[in-house]
Amino acid sequence: MSELETAMGMIIDVFAKYSGAEGNKQTLTKGELKTLLEKELPKFLSSVKDKEAADKLFKGLDENGDSEVDFNEFIIFVAAMTCCCHDYFVQK
Repeated sequence: MSELETAMGMIIDVFAKYSGAEGNKQTLTKGELKTLLEKELPKFLSSVKDKEAADKLFKGLDENGDSEVDFNEFIIFVAAMTCCCHDYFVQK
């Protein structure tokens, strides 16, 4: 597989690894998302120490208001984070 295909597969695998622990295999609950961020993006989460900020992040990701983050909502977050990282490294 190409690097991009591998990266896409890894994103799918990470989502699947954390989704469904508390219910629906196709979505992340707030707890599952928190665990995913703690394990997969520890530096990002350490900058979001405020519980209110974490709640705002979850609400922002949960576009349809069902109190869960589905894969489409998750991938938007991953894309936005990737854009921020790209912009940061372009400036350096």
